[in-house]
Amino acid sequence: MDLLYFILAAYGLTQILVYSDQPLLKRWRPAKDGFAGYGKVFHCPMCMGFHVGWFLMLLSPFTELFNFDITVTNFFLLGWLSSGTSYVLSMVFGDDGIKHVQTMEISSEHNMDQEVDASAG
Repeated sequence: MDLLYFILAAYGLTQILVYSDQPLLKRWRPAKDGFAGYGKVFHCPMCMGFHVGWFLMLLSPFTELFNFDITVTNFFLLGWLSSGTSYVLSMVFGDDGIKHVQTMEISSEHNMDQEVDASAG
């Protein structure tokens, strides 16, 4: 359960930091081209998710939701876990619910077997 709570907390904090329209956070979040291009970190759920992961590891001793040792190994593992899950969840869920995007249209000229395509039509 510790990992589930950690993932949900990381996803929630990442979403707030990357997408929030609160005036204080909008003012704090630099432009994408700010900090010599490193401002992109504040607009990317994968990048921000990594930093949220290690930050939550440091908060671990102060919460009962999850308990992780503060080690260099956990720094990277929890950062990577937070980064990956925050990115995947932000790609699956949007403001309107589950995202469904068709990325490729298949035309009849690209089908492998024209006979099967003709008989199925």
